[in-house]
Amino acid sequence: MQNTVSTPITFDGVGLHSGQPARLVIHPADVDSGIVFRRLDRAGRGRVGDIPARWDLVHQSPLCTRLENENGLQLSTVEHVMAALMGCGIHNALVTVDGPEVPILDGSALGFVRGILAAGIRRQSHPVRALRVLREVMVQRGDAWARLTPSDTLTIEFDIAFDDAAIGTQTKVLNMANGSFVRELSSSRTFCRKSDVDVMRANGLALGGSLENAVVVDGDNVLSPGGLRYRDEAVRHKMLDALGDLALAGAPLLAHYHGHKAGHALTNDLLRALFDQPGAVEWVTCDAALASKLPGAGVHWGEVPQVA
Repeated sequence: MQNTVSTPITFDGVGLHSGQPARLVIHPADVDSGIVFRRLDRAGRGRVGDIPARWDLVHQSPLCTRLENENGLQLSTVEHVMAALMGCGIHNALVTVDGPEVPILDGSALGFVRGILAAGIRRQSHPVRALRVLREVMVQRGDAWARLTPSDTLTIEFDIAFDDAAIGTQTKVLNMANGSFVRELSSSRTFCRKSDVDVMRANGLALGGSLENAVVVDGDNVLSPGGLRYRDEAVRHKMLDALGDLALAGAPLLAHYHGHKAGHALTNDLLRALFDQPGAVEWVTCDAALASKLPGAGVHWGEVPQVA
């Protein structure tokens, strides 16, 4: 069955790039609504402030996932809340935001996950539909690439390689069935190099970033208090981002995703290639057995990571 949240859930924080206060509220929504964002500061007649969470509305950016509706209205940094919604098995929600950027919270999806599970998930009397990938689709930019191949469940595989010894080369593979995202990925934080932070701030970006909402590394040193939550936190966060970006397909994917040095734009390229290729994907109505293998199926509070 499809799911929505039981009651509205409020999250307060700051935008990563603007540094401005931001409030986000996840509201229940009707069956087959999907995920829709609404800019409250621009909401008005004709729902001018509504921005559906769809792959074809992505305005590509190297630093985050930014959506833009037909009226030119944008909303940035949607990937973490999208990952939390998909990872908790939420199929329908109206997400209101009072400005141009989703709050970054602690740089992970953990705050969103905790809020969703604490409020409760409401089952809806309508079957879940999924997107089954039928043939391989691959995109590439330089030495980075991303690929989807057929699979009975959603599996995410990722490889990263950085010169900084604090990150280095990392590889991880996880089946996203059931509560895997919540247990293994939801608490992993965004990461960056100190040199990149300095450049971004010089260009008026990352003004809301801090050592409290990102893992900042400098060579072999981790500058953030408390260090890493996982030895391979960096690749886990790339997988978190990938799930959030894949959620913009509009339904759970039945596929194996493999990203090699990939980022937000490349994953969006991959979805565009998937839907552009005739016969590469099909809609399926999930029976109980298939629905039980989707991200978030049966997830519960006991799976939420405990972090300092």
